Amino acid sequence: MSRYVRRSCAYAQWINDGRMRTTNDLRDAIYHGAVKRVRPKAMTAAVIIAGLLPILWSHGAGADVMKRIATPMIGGVVTSTIMELAVYPAIFFVWRRRSL
Repeated sequence: MSRYVRRSCAYAQWINDGRMRTTNDLRDAIYHGAVKRVRPKAMTAAVIIAGLLPILWSHGAGADVMKRIATPMIGGVVTSTIMELAVYPAIFFVWRRRSL
């Protein structure tokens, strides 16, 4: 039995199925896994940003402090989304391509 049996990621599933032979197979497995993450990540980012936008538009007491807190949080959520959907799969491809 393979050591990847208990993992649920697309990469491990493709290894268990015997479909991981070339770098094209690796790329396809990464695409398959990344596509599964688009909707949950986009929904999470959208909800967090929607919750922080009213803070950015507020004018009441303490709004100046809250704006300084909300602005980097929105930037972090946007950066995290880009990193998870675009950068991490590319890094994973470079890392795992060496072992193929």
